[in-house]
Amino acid sequence: MDTQLPPELDAAVTEFREAMAFVERRAVNRTDVVKKLFCALLTREHVLLAARTGVGKSLLANQVFAMFEGARIFRMQASKEQQPDTYFGGLDLEELKKGRLIHNTEGSLVESELGFIDEIFDANDYTLRALLTTLNERRLVRGVQDVAARVHTVIGAANYIRVTEVTEAVLDRFLYKAVIEPDREPFFMYRISQQFVLHRGGIAQPPRRIPFATLQRLSNVVRGHDRDVQVRVPAEIMFFTNLVLRHYETLLRRARKQRAKEGGGGSPDFYISPRTQAKSLDALRAIAVMNRRTEVQLEDVAKMPILLCTAGVREEREIFLKAHDSLANHYTASHAFEQLRNLLELQDVLDRVRDDPALLERPIAELAAHPVKVSMLEWAKQRLGLGETGPEHNRRLLTEYLEGVNALTDELRLLRLRLLDEVHHLFNPDEGWK
Repeated sequence: MDTQLPPELDAAVTEFREAMAFVERRAVNRTDVVKKLFCALLTREHVLLAARTGVGKSLLANQVFAMFEGARIFRMQASKEQQPDTYFGGLDLEELKKGRLIHNTEGSLVESELGFIDEIFDANDYTLRALLTTLNERRLVRGVQDVAARVHTVIGAANYIRVTEVTEAVLDRFLYKAVIEPDREPFFMYRISQQFVLHRGGIAQPPRRIPFATLQRLSNVVRGHDRDVQVRVPAEIMFFTNLVLRHYETLLRRARKQRAKEGGGGSPDFYISPRTQAKSLDALRAIAVMNRRTEVQLEDVAKMPILLCTAGVREEREIFLKAHDSLANHYTASHAFEQLRNLLELQDVLDRVRDDPALLERPIAELAAHPVKVSMLEWAKQRLGLGETGPEHNRRLLTEYLEGVNALTDELRLLRLRLLDEVHHLFNPDEGWK
């Protein structure tokens, strides 16, 4: 199977990587943060930059936006006095007289592809709550007004994190996060001074800018919305990624709990939301595309700190790599990936049979991929004979085949049990109504 990008997309990736390298040269010693910003653009997500005053959050956001042409940019300094119309446009007074809440969205965040909100946690909770739907669903839903928002990516900046029920929801919308500390190493201080002398604290003009339409095309490919190019995530890698996420969440929560117990401060709570888990697939596809591939590989999972870890927080990255490496080594050494691949292929067979019960009349092994087909045929030959067909034969074949699997890991043992349950319910569909 050819997994290379088509020439026009390969050229777009080259432009994108060159733009990222240009920003990295301008933003000294901020490689991890720059990668997050560009990955957020590829996945159509938002970024939160947390840093003390004067570190260059606004400059970095403006430099990234300057790499693209054809996009409308919304910029706002948040404050406690602001109301939602600051972001959505002023209210139409004639409509308001009729009791209808309608915003004039021209020039607002709603009609902008890119946005920068400085000191976002200075905004009051009422305004932040109003922003949630626009940030996540890309819609303005206020009163009787329900319109699509053009928002592609918003960069939020903050000198501090304010924790409330509402701000927790806001934080979950900003999937990519970075903490930027001032550089104190003499070499980097010197390099920053060089950049300041060259550009007097302003943005550096790139030799060429990327059409925003090119970014949109790459983003559509990454998010699975392109009709011509699909980036495949093999089932076993999808399953393994979720295992790593769960293990990372457990290890980091344990480490923070231990630190809090020892008086180190900080909250022991750490939570990877279902939203983040689902969108991790987009990050995997973005990594594959940036490596000029249309298929995610196992090695891409190790690069998931770009989404899951806060740039600038070393503990998170170290614990993620520990979680990833321990699972990857175990699955590789025990050859569990092959078994996982076969079990998930069998899951796919069960899904197809559930969607089309007529398939139960066919030999079930015909529906499976080659490795599973061979092993199931061998099992049938040894235990059941090859002369039989029909649903009952298929039920016995699937049940005894799964019961005979010697699962190589705890996760695969649980997966085998879940598949046995699915086989049972597939062949006894009316059982739940008795």
